[in-house]
This record gives sequence, structure tokens and C-alpha cells, in this order.
Amino acid sequence: MLNVAQRGIGMSVFSHAEFHQHEQVSFFQCEKTGLRAIIAVHNTHLGPALGGCRMWNYESDEQALRDVLRLSRGMTYKAAITGLPLGGGKSVIIGDSKKIKTPELMREMGRCVETFGGRYIVAEDVNTSVEDMNNINTQTKHVVGVSHDGEGSGDPSPTTALGVYTGLRAAVRYRLHRSDMRGLKVAVQGLGNVGYNLCKLLAKDGAQLFVTDVAQEKIALAVKELGAKAVALNDIYSQDVDVFAPCALGAILNDGTIKQLKAKVVAGAANNQLAEARHGDVLRDMKVLYAPDYVINAGGLISVYYEHSAKTSGKAYDRALVLSHVQKIDETSESIFRRAEQDGISTSAAADRIAEQRFMATAASKAA
Repeated sequence: MLNVAQRGIGMSVFSHAEFHQHEQVSFFQCEKTGLRAIIAVHNTHLGPALGGCRMWNYESDEQALRDVLRLSRGMTYKAAITGLPLGGGKSVIIGDSKKIKTPELMREMGRCVETFGGRYIVAEDVNTSVEDMNNINTQTKHVVGVSHDGEGSGDPSPTTALGVYTGLRAAVRYRLHRSDMRGLKVAVQGLGNVGYNLCKLLAKDGAQLFVTDVAQEKIALAVKELGAKAVALNDIYSQDVDVFAPCALGAILNDGTIKQLKAKVVAGAANNQLAEARHGDVLRDMKVLYAPDYVINAGGLISVYYEHSAKTSGKAYDRALVLSHVQKIDETSESIFRRAEQDGISTSAAADRIAEQRFMATAASKAA
């Protein structure tokens, strides 16, 4: 294992457009297992940085670095807005998970996590699983989302989906003045673990689904099981629907896609949905209510936080506490919508202000 940041290779990170005062960015490589990974800790003012490990076949190292910097910063804001005593961090493994992922590679990733000494806690993310966390767990205790065994919380995806659904309902109530989902038209982009679970919750309550994904088999399953309508990838933005739910990768709300939207609400699971901060203002000007992604997709973080808390306190993982906290996403979302309206700013800016006040206040008190 080689921590290349220790050799000065990461110095150009300081001038990166997405750096935003990260506390630590480390690069790892292991020739034996094929591991190439980056772990980024953005902020630990409120507590240790907790964030998932994403495995993706990035087109370039720069793309991977940009992703991990944006994602780790988002985790700082997510923890703060959710009221959790956690900081923000994230990790990415560069490579095709279907071709290079092995138990040995994930165990090596565990050794990388261990070098942080608890300042970074890892969990599942895109293309990693409970089994992967179990392998990481053989090399470090600083991991959550492991198998159900009295301590582990298992796959956080269903809880993430529940939180997104809770926030989506709050946005629909606030913008469309509707308290039920029956007949509501929702376009869902991305049918991964979270996206598909969100679709199941929506379908159960009578919503009409319009879905797309890069994997045709996932679309076919949603059509068969949930009565969804299949939509081509590039047509999902322009559907005549009430809600657009982005549940794939980030930066999909941009100059090209926003102008295609017919939906009055945007509420989905994807991280970093706004390509640039100004796109929050563009949505506001279009009178589209945006439910900030890190606010409503915090269910998974809530779940693994309570797993971590149970481990450190020696108590059992309490699912009831998790669900109670996830339901607070409704109240948090509405408070952000009201703050944005009162201050004449976008909902994304309102959420950022609230989160920053929380973790910066803690930083100030520590400095004093």
C-alpha cells in the first residue's frame, strides 16, 4: 500500500476548484490487488468524517478527484443539516467493479481506511455492498453498513429511499398543496438500490412512474413490477410530470437539462445534483421547488450513524431510533423551503446557510 499524498504528489489539490478547504486528501495504490483509491476528509468540526466508498470506472483521475472532493464536502453539509455529530468524508475506488473488484481489493481498502485512525469511517455507496464492508471490516473497525448481526445495520439503501420519499412528500405538500401521492406523476432517473426502493414507495401510494436507467433490465423490472412507463435516457427531463426525481449520478441539473423540465418539484436521491451553485437560483426563477439533495437523501447516513453510535457505546442498533430521525427530514425540508421564501434565496442556498452556521459555530467554539 502506498499513500502517495505522503510523497507530495497531491500538492496540486490545493488549487483545485472543488478543494473548499478539505482537511485531508490521500491517494492510495496497491499493485498487488489493483487498488487505486482516493479518500477525502472535508471537515471534522462536528465529529469524525463518515461517508461511503464509491467504485466507478472514471474516465480520468481528474474526474475521480473532482467526484470525491464534491461528495466529501456534501457529506459535511448533510451531517450538519441532519443534526448528526459527524463530519464529512468520502472515498472512491477507480475501476470497473464488475472486472477488478475482489475480496482482496476490498481488504486492502480497509487497510487504507485504517490509516486515518478513526477520523474517517467508511460505508457503502455506488457499486459497493454489505459484503464489501464485511471485507473492509477485517482490516479496520472504522466501517459501518456491515451485515445484520446484532450490531450491523446492513444495506442503508432502503433507509435512504425512505428519507428521499419523506422529503419528496414535503416538497409536494409545500409546492403542489397535495397531501397524498395518488395519481402524482413522477419521473425517476436511475433505478439503482435507492432509486428502485423509492419507486416501490411511490407506487405503493398510487403515484404514476416514468423511469429510465442505463440498464434496460432494471427498466423492464420496474415496468413489470410497478406498472412504470419506460422512458429513453435523454427524454426523462422533458416528461410532463409533477416531480422529477434524479437518482443516478450528480451534476445533472445544468443549463442544458433544467430548461427541459416541466416538473414543478425536483426531489431525488442523487448527490450533488446541481452542476453549479447558480443552478439553484435558476430553478428558483423557474418556480421549480428543489428539495436539496443532501437534506432528503440523508436516511442512509442516519442509519449508519446509529450503527456507529451503538458500536462505540456497546448498545444494540436501534431501528426505531433511526426511523424516528428519518421522519424529521419532513420538518427539516419544510423549514428550508420557508427560509428560502422568507430570505428571497434558493432552497439550496438556504440549506447551505443553515448547515454552515452549525459546523462553523462548533469550529469557532473549539478555537475559543
